[in-house]
Amino acid sequence: MEKHPFGQNRDFLKDSIRKGLDFSHTDQNLGAPIPPIEKPYAADALRIDLARPDGLKGKHAVDLASAIANRRSRRSYRREPLSLDELSFLLWATQGVRGKVTEGHAYRTVPSAGCRHALETYLAVVKVDGLDEGVYRYLPLSHQLLLEFAEEDLGAKLVAATLGQAFVARAAITFIWTAIPYRMEWRYGLAAHKVIAIDAGHVCQNLYLACEAIGAGTCAIAAYDQEAVDRLLRLDGDDEFVIYLAPVGKVTLI
Repeated sequence: MEKHPFGQNRDFLKDSIRKGLDFSHTDQNLGAPIPPIEKPYAADALRIDLARPDGLKGKHAVDLASAIANRRSRRSYRREPLSLDELSFLLWATQGVRGKVTEGHAYRTVPSAGCRHALETYLAVVKVDGLDEGVYRYLPLSHQLLLEFAEEDLGAKLVAATLGQAFVARAAITFIWTAIPYRMEWRYGLAAHKVIAIDAGHVCQNLYLACEAIGAGTCAIAAYDQEAVDRLLRLDGDDEFVIYLAPVGKVTLI
């Protein structure tokens, strides 16, 4: 029987899972140091405090069944900005720390294989009250924003990097998730690459539902120029690279 043209890629995925199930030679079992759960930053970097998670409870209440039923990809956004409190809520809902923090582990609002959380959250901020246009990174351990760098014409640059998807330029912010694969490889070896992608799905689904609670919308994007978007975030593209994007803006919910 002739093999399906995509069979080679399918075999690679299945083989990586099968071979990855042998964890005896992973760095964890070989005694390598556990990777940090948050990308380091300079001590003098500009950081912005966000509304504490305890103060967010009930503030953006929405019936869960309604949020699930109304969830859809939304590409049309109003011109108004998001507030810093609304952004804080979205960040907490997608990567916030909700429990015990130990070396290399932090219990968050989304699941992750082995509690490894290999993702970092960057924000291309265009219209958020109190924030200048630029690229920021979320610091989940302290629930703060870190200014990575100022950048003009972010919307247009993101459209170019996402292969001409014009609606990106109309968003107030764009969530950009990167993977630091070694956080997961340290424990799972080859099997890490499957669960990193699964983790990204968990995070983005929480963003969809949280957007429904604040009258906002999002549309997940997996079609982009890898080198262009990594370059825009000033990443090396190897030890850290973009894996998923999601523009967010206020919408008229029906």
